[in-house]
Amino acid sequence: MSIVVDRYELGPIGTNCYVVRASRSAEEAVVVDPSGDAAQLRLELAGVGARCSAILITHGHWDHLLGVAELAEGTAAPVHMAEDEQAMLENLPELVPAGVPARTFKPDVLLAGDETLELAGITFETLRVPGHSPGHLAYHADEALFSGDVLFAGSVGRVDLPGADWDTLIETLRALTERFPPETVVYSGHGPPTTLGTELARNPFLADLRVS
Repeated sequence: MSIVVDRYELGPIGTNCYVVRASRSAEEAVVVDPSGDAAQLRLELAGVGARCSAILITHGHWDHLLGVAELAEGTAAPVHMAEDEQAMLENLPELVPAGVPARTFKPDVLLAGDETLELAGITFETLRVPGHSPGHLAYHADEALFSGDVLFAGSVGRVDLPGADWDTLIETLRALTERFPPETVVYSGHGPPTTLGTELARNPFLADLRVS
């Protein structure tokens, strides 16, 4: 894998935000799920000598969206998001827990899945991965999968939220493990990176996939 991925745990519940560059010397970066203080993110970007040229959102749950408006306005980077979940960003202040500051924003590019995006010198493939949320997207680039809250190291996304469904989530995970090689690195919405092969072999929630 040649792309460079930096992970930051941001916001009140430590949601992962990723800064993705084509190389360590690249002057442009893609930010996946700006989930906290945009000022901190801009400092991190300045530290690596890159500017944010695009923002990718995996899904519309509030903890993945907290820095979107400020980062987008401060960098003029277009925001890419599933069309099915745009209302969650546009109504974000109504969806956050009490006391959590949030601003509404209208995404620039609406996605449905199965698009190819050329951003910051990187080719991203969009994947529709429902189960944790109905319009959830993942982004695949150069042997890396930015999975949002579909799959974690040792766990999977919650299915006790509105629009979530266990059977749908399992079918999504089945499709991912069949489509991509086991060495694919999974960058999740929470927790450390893992690989598809590791999760298929050890994740207790994927036990049914191991015997099917």
